[in-house]
Amino acid sequence: MNPLPLQRRHRHRVTISQVAGNQWHAIRNDLTVGRGYASRRLDGRTFLSIDTWQDAVFDQLAAVMLANQPDPLYTVVDETDHELLANWERAGLTVWRRESEYVVPTGPNRAPAPPGLLIASGDQVAEAPLRELDHAIRAEIEAGPGWHTMPAEVLPWQGGTRPLDPSAYTVAVRDGRYVGLIRVATRTRRPRIGLLAVLAAERRQGAGRALLGHALDELRRAGKDAATAEIDETNTAAMALFEAHGGRIGRSLELTTGRA
Repeated sequence: MNPLPLQRRHRHRVTISQVAGNQWHAIRNDLTVGRGYASRRLDGRTFLSIDTWQDAVFDQLAAVMLANQPDPLYTVVDETDHELLANWERAGLTVWRRESEYVVPTGPNRAPAPPGLLIASGDQVAEAPLRELDHAIRAEIEAGPGWHTMPAEVLPWQGGTRPLDPSAYTVAVRDGRYVGLIRVATRTRRPRIGLLAVLAAERRQGAGRALLGHALDELRRAGKDAATAEIDETNTAAMALFEAHGGRIGRSLELTTGRA
């Protein structure tokens, strides 16, 4: 363990030590009574977490970590964990985003594709038109609701060539052009719908519902009973779509120290 320079003694006789560039320990009487972490995600944001049962220790760890890391900082709290939420709010963080988690049973529930729309998946998906659609959708999101409404795993476009695995996508095709997509991650404990998006000009015509139904049918054929999805609560259209297919099982709150 590295000793000071970042070390404080408080009236509760707890010593806070930075044991690595992104880790802190709270020590009392040679025992570790709390741990703190700062994790930098691929989208560039830094998320804090603190593990302790003692509010006073939490406060001391939070004060040291917040002073050590540049703003803005973030953390995620389950909405039912009122004690943890109160701890972070006491440290000065505020809620700026709410995300609902859904569990959606897999097929058979395929919605028919709208007239003139084809649904393709797996080896039927070509990389070049998929990449063109990916660019177009990301540009629309950036110009519209913004990246803060997307799941954390959907990273902002940083330029250059971003890897795309066509086998992870199902696409909607109209007149030979890709107009919508759904991406499902299957290497998780339960399949996770990471992105469902349709070009603005194609929305409200059933493309999103057809893409979701097709993906759920594919998962059922692969032996999966259900999939999960997280949706920002400002996305009312997506909320309505998933409410129709499954049930909400929880809500997470994202807090920040500054303007996101």
